[in-house]
Parts: sequence; C-alpha cells; structure tokens
Amino acid sequence: MQPEIFSYDNKIVKYFTYATIIWGVVGMIVGLLIALQLAFPYFNFDISFTTYGRLRPIHTNAVIFAFVGNAIFTGVYYSMQRLLKTRMYSDLLSYIHFWGWQLIIVLAALTLALGFTAGKEYAELEWPVDLLIAVVWIVFGWNMFGTIARRRVQHLYVAIWFYIASWVAVTILHVFNSVELPVSLFKSYPVYAGVQDALVQWWYGHNAVAFFLTTPFLGLMYYFLPKAANRPIYSYKLSIIHFWTLIFIYIWSGPHHLLYQALPDWAQTIGVIFSVMLIAPSWGGMINGLLTLRGVWDKVRETPMLKFMAVAVTAYGMVTFEGPMLAIKTVNGLVHFTDWIIAHVHIGGLGWNGFLTFAMLYWLIPVLWRTKLYSNKLANIHFWLGTLGVLFYAIPLYWAAITQGLMWKEFTPEGFLRYPNFLETVVQIIPMYVTRIAGGVLYIVGVVLMVYNLVKTIKQGSFVASEEVSAMPLEKINRHRILGETIHGWVERKPVQFTFWVAVALLFGSIVSIVPMFVVKTNIPTISSVKPYSPLELQGRDIYIREGCYTCHSQMVRPFRSETERYGEYSKSGEFVYDHPFQWGSRRMGPDLARTGVVEGKMYKTAAWHFNHFYNPQEMNAESRMPAYPWLIANKMNISSTPAKINAMIMLGVPYPEGFAERSVDSLMNQARMIADDLKQSGIEVEPDREVIAMIAYMHRLGRDISEQKPVKTGLVMKTDVPGILTDQESVDLGAQLFKANCAACHGVSGEGNAIGPNLTDNYWIHGGAPDSVYNTIYNGVPAKGMQAWKDLLTKDQLQQVFSFSMKIKGTNMSGGRAPQGLEEKPQKME
Repeated sequence: MQPEIFSYDNKIVKYFTYATIIWGVVGMIVGLLIALQLAFPYFNFDISFTTYGRLRPIHTNAVIFAFVGNAIFTGVYYSMQRLLKTRMYSDLLSYIHFWGWQLIIVLAALTLALGFTAGKEYAELEWPVDLLIAVVWIVFGWNMFGTIARRRVQHLYVAIWFYIASWVAVTILHVFNSVELPVSLFKSYPVYAGVQDALVQWWYGHNAVAFFLTTPFLGLMYYFLPKAANRPIYSYKLSIIHFWTLIFIYIWSGPHHLLYQALPDWAQTIGVIFSVMLIAPSWGGMINGLLTLRGVWDKVRETPMLKFMAVAVTAYGMVTFEGPMLAIKTVNGLVHFTDWIIAHVHIGGLGWNGFLTFAMLYWLIPVLWRTKLYSNKLANIHFWLGTLGVLFYAIPLYWAAITQGLMWKEFTPEGFLRYPNFLETVVQIIPMYVTRIAGGVLYIVGVVLMVYNLVKTIKQGSFVASEEVSAMPLEKINRHRILGETIHGWVERKPVQFTFWVAVALLFGSIVSIVPMFVVKTNIPTISSVKPYSPLELQGRDIYIREGCYTCHSQMVRPFRSETERYGEYSKSGEFVYDHPFQWGSRRMGPDLARTGVVEGKMYKTAAWHFNHFYNPQEMNAESRMPAYPWLIANKMNISSTPAKINAMIMLGVPYPEGFAERSVDSLMNQARMIADDLKQSGIEVEPDREVIAMIAYMHRLGRDISEQKPVKTGLVMKTDVPGILTDQESVDLGAQLFKANCAACHGVSGEGNAIGPNLTDNYWIHGGAPDSVYNTIYNGVPAKGMQAWKDLLTKDQLQQVFSFSMKIKGTNMSGGRAPQGLEEKPQKME
C-alpha cells in the first residue's frame, strides 16, 4: 500500500482568520459604545439606529456569531483536515459556507439596526435570516461529514467529537426555537407563547452558550493546546467522560434561567439539578487542559500563546463553576436580573472564547505563513492588557451586582423598602460602569496590538494556499468490534453510529424537559380575565420589541416580598398565554414593567408621564440612563399592517372574534383617540396615529388583566381638603420616620434633595410652598415627574404626619442642600 499525495486547503482557513479578526474588532467596539451608553446616555445620540436597545443585540450577535463563529470555523477547517488526513470534502461548499456566513452577519447588523427583531435573546434575527442560517449551517455540516467520510484515519480524535456534537446540537436548537409565523418580509411571531416560549427560548439560549461558545472551543482546546505545548492531551479516558457527560447534562440546564419565575416547579427543579451536576464534566475538561501543561510551565512563562491558553482554560473553569452556583435558588434569588450575569458571560466571552481565539491566532498565523511571530513582546503586552481588561471589566460588575441585589431587597426596621425608587440603585452603580469602560478600553487596545502584530507577521511570511502532504489510505477493517477493542474505540471509527448516539443524548433531555409543558395543560393554569391585546396594544408591543426595551426591563415579578412591595402582585403563568414572544427579560437596568398598567398600582404612570419620559427621560430625572425616543412622537404607526397581525394571532390560537381583523383598524384608532384626548387634558397635543400612542396603550395594558379594573387616570390633579399641621413631637417624629422610609430615596434623608428629587428645606418649591399645595402634591403625586400618589399607600393619619414634617423642614435651609429649583415661595400661614 502506497502513500497518497493530496493537499490541505489553507486558503479557506485564511479567509475565516481574516473574518475573525475584522468582526472581533467591530463587535468589541460596539460593545464599548453600549458600555458608554449605560454610563453616559448621550452616547445614544438621539438616533433610532444607535440606541442601546438596538445596538445591544448587534453587539451580542457580532461577538457570538461573527467573532466567535468565524474563530470556530477557522480552527475547524484547519484542524479537521490534519486530524482526518484529507482535504475538505468540497472547496465549493467551503466557500459557500464562508460567504454565506459573512452575508448573514451583514444582514444581522442591518436588520437589527433598523429594528427588525424577533425580540428573543441570541435569537433576534427575523425569519428570512433564520432560513439563511439554516441553509448555510447545513452546507457546513455537509462539508464536515463528507470530510469525515473520506478520512484516512480509523478513529476520530476527541476534537472531532466536539465538532460533531456542536453541529448536531445547534441544528436542533435553531430549528425548534425559530419556528415562526411570518407576517411580512421582516416581521414574524413565534408559534410558542408565554411560558412555553420562555422555556424553549432558554433551552435554546443556555445551549447556544453550551454548543456554540463552549463545545466547539473545547474541540479547539483539545487540538491547539497539545500542539502549542508539544505534549499529548493529559488523559484519553477523562476526554471520554468529559465529552459524554457534558453533552448529556448540558441540554437539561436551560430552566435555571427562569428560577422563581412563572414556570412550573418541576421544570425549575430539573434546571437546578442538572446545572449543579454540570460542574463535574466541565471541570473534567478544565483539568484535562491544565494538566496537559504539566512539565511545560516554563514554556508558559516564555510563550504568549500558552499564557493565553492557560488563562482561557482557567476562565472556562471559573464560568463553569459560577453557572452551577447561579442555579442554586438562594444565589439566583439575589443576583438574577443584576449585573452579575453580565460579568459572568463576559468572563466566558473575553476570557474563555477571546483568549483561546487569540492563542489560536498567534500559533496558527506563523504556521500558515511559514514564519515566526513578528513580536513576542507585543504579544505579551497584549496578554497583560487583556488580563487587566477582563479584571477591570468583571470585578466592578460583580460589585455592582451585589449592590443591586441588596438594595433591591433592603427594608427599614419599620417594614418599608429602604430604596423604593429604582433609580436610587442605578445612581449607586454608575462608578462601576465607568470602571467597566476602562476595562473594555484596555482589552480593545490589546486586540489592536494583536492586529498590528499579526499583520506584520503576515507581511514577513509566505503563504501557501494549497499545502501538499501525503498519508496512507484508510485501511478497511472489520465493521464489528475486533478483539481487545473497547466499545468507545469501536464507536470512534463509526461516525454514523457516533452521531446517532450524540443525537440521542441531546434529544432525550430536550424532550423530557420541554414536551410536558406542551401536552400537560395543568402546567399553565388558565385565568379567565386574561384577554388578547387590543390592536393598538399589539402595535405598541411590537414597537416595544423593535426598540429592544426587553434588554433593560423585565416583565416578571418574582414571589419575593421585596418585589411585590415594589412592583405589585407576583406574576402568574396564565397571564402570558397571548404573548408572542414572551418578554420576561434577563436584566433590570430599569424597573420591572409587569404591573405598569395597574391603575392605583405601585408602578402606574399617567399617559402624560409616559409621553414626557419617552421624549426626554433626563428631563424627567437627570440620572436616568434611558435613551430618548423622540421618533416615537414623530413617526406614524403602520396601521396597514394591523389586519395581517390580527390574522396571524388568530392562526396562533389567540381568540379574537370572527371578522375582527377587518374591524381592527377602527378599534385601534378609537382607542388611540382616547389616549390623545387624555394627553390633551394634560396640555400635550399629539396626533392619535403616532407610535408613542401605541406605546402608552401597551404600558397601560401590562398587568391589568389579573388586577381590579379601575378607570385609567388622566393627567388632571384633583384638589383635596388640607388637614391641619401637627406640631406635637410624637406626630413630628412619626412623620420623620415615614419620610425617611418613603421619601428619602428621592429627597435625601433630611429633605436636602439629591440627584433624583428637589430640596425640600428651602423656599424654592417647584409646585408651590403653600400648605394646600404641599399636601396636594403628597396626596396626588406628580405623575409628569414620576412621583407616585401617596394617598394609595399611606393612611390618612400617616399622610398628615408626613405633610406636617415636610412643612416643619421647609425653610430650614439644610447645609449641603441641592441647588434651588423653582420659584421662591414666601412663608405662608394657614388661615
């Protein structure tokens, strides 16, 4: 038997390498911009295409699918050819894959910037792009399995196992999570709703992390780490245990993203159990990687790519320890919805994916261009800048997360929320956001140094597009197990059987954890008062999704006292049966919105307040991080799409009356005129066909179906009888306690004012300083400025005590008080 001469296709590897570098820089710059927006909202530029809500999914898609995705394909196309001793199955398929993937990335950036989004994290792309992803992914799989079929080696190396599992898992995840009903070219609704949609989405979302950001990179680790260290992988047996336990356990763990939410307890329990179990196989992989470096730690000190790999594997160990810990309910109850989750995913993204990609590039480019790395010194500087960048990025966010979690939950000894105004928490964590920006800048500077270093390396080298090699042809052996062959050894040389068992491991967990939610009706108890959205509310919901409001606001009140005191009644699974898609969110940069429509509720705001808040949030409160949305007031609603949307909802099972689609535009305009009239009473003139009207309608709908129905308030403030001012010490002390518990968050502990509310100790009162004005302000609130009506939350006696205390401190001119606001009011006496 003679060796066969063939060649490796290095050109496709070069293309994916260039794409990895370019998209990495783009994705990180967008990430830096949205980090700036959180600290300094004027970086939203008052342009619809550049708001945080639209740029955040562009950042996540650019980093996950453009930077990391191209890095995966770079490593797979290079390593697979060498591990299988063959050229890729089809050069044509390789280049269709490359250019198709780049087209997907460009379309993703354009459509998301324009507001075409499905509104589901990591799966935001609309149905035409989803179909293109499926086609390109099948092309990649066709090429990969074709290459495996024509291999010149008997056994598949562990890296190939992870590539196969990644392809199979992503195929299953993408297909089932992307089942959508198109309404127009760039608008669709998912077929799942509410709790079912949430479960499927986080089955997808968690396992997109597992099988796109983790398992392919484990394959790259198993190939490139031994290559760079010039040592075999530490343990073959540990590789087997690592692989099979990881892919079997990972697929069950998605529900841990929905703990304490409107999900049945059995589903939450599955998520917790399998997430905690996940630490064992994950750390098995980390140990296998780090122990491969035994005996070569002197090389780690000297070789930049080994430094990057060692820290990458360590970061993998850290995030796979954090994940199971975050799935423990006690921990989850404190840090979910906080910035801990952001720190967690960036340790993975920057440390695990980023550093392993950098290591691969530093090793691969000199090999492809047959030269030495231009500068080890620059690579070492990049390593330290990157490491410091990760630390300066993550540590402030961990600090911010603990601050958020504890402030959200803290009560005073009297039993009141110590920080009832959500913005008080935001103000405290701004310095952490600024520090996070510094970390991002360090990381990007390191990447820029890497780009310079690699460009210089390429220029000094000589690239070989088609690398000629030789290998012995594949020897045919018994298709059954041979004497002394282990079961796994036999499966390794049977790619079809291997892929079959991978699919079984993935599908078993998926079916058991998801199917009962669709077939057992008792999992989602129905609530008779829950009705479909009106056409105007549906239009507003679509605008809400378009603007990416779910990236900052949740719609899920968990059954904690701190949340029910702050937001209102906890959320029920039956509330969301008409939500296509669900909007529970995964982070609270702003307050939860699940109960904003409950009249007399803790979160209710008038139409005038919402209008002013959309137009200029910083005018409402200087410390707000929310972008301005002036285009909502300028843009007309696309009313022509309303009948098609209603018909789509009917097809999805939403029980609108027969023929309602034909009447939907009239229904929409009637409700819109009512809101426009309400705004007019508050002095705001706006046409009823504007998008802001639909957004207000949606805000006023949230949470109302399971609450007592009361008439929606207008912007008018009603006068009320003013009680006398209490002067006895006991009443004044009680008033001071109530003030501290309820008013200090906005007005300071002693009424001196802060970044949120004005000074109450001077005579420059915005709404007048006369006793009747003061009492009516406390009683009715100031909806246009976000001050709630305390008549709904305090007793008559308590209102009088707070009023008396406020009158007592007026005119005392506390030192350090906020600068005067409003017109000076001369002291007045009660008649």
